[in-house]
Amino acid sequence: MATASTRPQTLPPHLDREACDRARLARDPAFDGLFFSGVRSTRIYCRPICPVRPARSENVTFYATAAAAERAGFRPCLRCRPETAPGSPAWMGTATTVARGIRMIEDGFLDRASVTDLSDALGVGPRHLHRLFLRHAGASPSEIAATRRVQQAKRLIDETDMALAEIAFAAGFGSVRRFNDAFLATYKRPPSSFRLSK
Repeated sequence: MATASTRPQTLPPHLDREACDRARLARDPAFDGLFFSGVRSTRIYCRPICPVRPARSENVTFYATAAAAERAGFRPCLRCRPETAPGSPAWMGTATTVARGIRMIEDGFLDRASVTDLSDALGVGPRHLHRLFLRHAGASPSEIAATRRVQQAKRLIDETDMALAEIAFAAGFGSVRRFNDAFLATYKRPPSSFRLSK
């Protein structure tokens, strides 16, 4: 196990790069949801169980959350569908404040309020909350909320026949334009392309 000084900042405290790489190469389902692998050559991130031929180890970076991988510039894999991964304990970190904040974000708090409102509800300042989220979840509250919206929308596209405009608002987007922009930024494809390929 790596020491605190050698462990990459992107990994949860209980994992090291070697353990993640072994799990990725073995497609070990026990690690699904505990980390995500970003492949630098393709700029795509995956779950440990991805069926695609594994990338060379030297081309892979590991992240504690999907939001952290996206923050680093990776987009979700369309084969292993990171939006369907089990809830990651790494998102909970070791801080009660972060755990509570993430639960509130998952419940859609930032769809109807600001990060300042979230920090007020948690009893900390906005800057301190931002630092806590980066330390324990690898991404800011806004980035986690954005990832949640896109993932929820992708699930609704895949699993329902709802109109895309309905999906946009059901997933927490303030407008159809923001919904479309988020999909272009995340998948490099408009949401309509997923519906057409079904």
